[in-house]
Amino acid sequence: MPRNLVLITYDSCRYDSVMAAAAPNLRRLGEIEQRHAYASWTAPSHYTFMMGLVPHLAPAKVYASEVYKEDFAKWSDRLEIPDLAFETFLPQLSLPGMLRQYGYRTVARVSMPVLNPQTVISNAFDDYKLMSNHNDFAGMIEEISFSRDHPSFHFLNLGETHYPYMLKDEALPHISGLHGVAKTLAQGGDAGGRVCPGKAMSLDEFFSDEVMRGLHQQQIRCVDYLDELLGALFDKAPSNTWFMIMGDHGEAFGEGGYFGHGPVMHDKVFEVPFVEGARPRKASLM
Repeated sequence: MPRNLVLITYDSCRYDSVMAAAAPNLRRLGEIEQRHAYASWTAPSHYTFMMGLVPHLAPAKVYASEVYKEDFAKWSDRLEIPDLAFETFLPQLSLPGMLRQYGYRTVARVSMPVLNPQTVISNAFDDYKLMSNHNDFAGMIEEISFSRDHPSFHFLNLGETHYPYMLKDEALPHISGLHGVAKTLAQGGDAGGRVCPGKAMSLDEFFSDEVMRGLHQQQIRCVDYLDELLGALFDKAPSNTWFMIMGDHGEAFGEGGYFGHGPVMHDKVFEVPFVEGARPRKASLM
């Protein structure tokens, strides 16, 4: 039987956030690489993943289309399915669609509303769900099940590393993002996400080095939090399971005057972690 596949995205997670975290379970999986996202925000980046492409290494002096072909061919080694190639993914260019042809049950649990089940990214999934809680990797793990009769593909989009990095509302500056433009407007702010009347934080104060460092440190803490749960998922998965864990894009924490991601052309928004490997043995057996 082909290997089970678990593909996990740490939403908005920078490469250097992962490297600054202890994250022992993540490191058990393999070497953590710095790669580059194809897009600077959640939706288009995940559409690329569901085509079968993952963050790239930006190799120089090569013909770009050959890089794509090589990336598609790597699925053979990952899943132990012979002769997978770019042509295997056609005409849909769909990873879950291709896997269903090989008998996979395809399951998705997502945290970001831009990936909700009404969007086209849900195509070719047997079971697709937007979690009610933005930070519920633990709930996803509880719902995961594997079968002895057929391989499974689990796609998990994690919101813990996305703004607000699990901080409570009262500890946050009121900016567009999780709070949203509509929420900001309702509280008396403007569409730029500036603070509401009576909330004493100016844009200069928000973009201070201290605030930016604090938010970056909080993302690092979230990586360590996820890592505690990752160990439980490793233990739950069968031995013939291939894991792929990556950032969908990065985040600017004050570099160049930027905060966040999306319409931001900065290296930190495109530098993401990538690691893959067979399910590690249980720690007690190592």
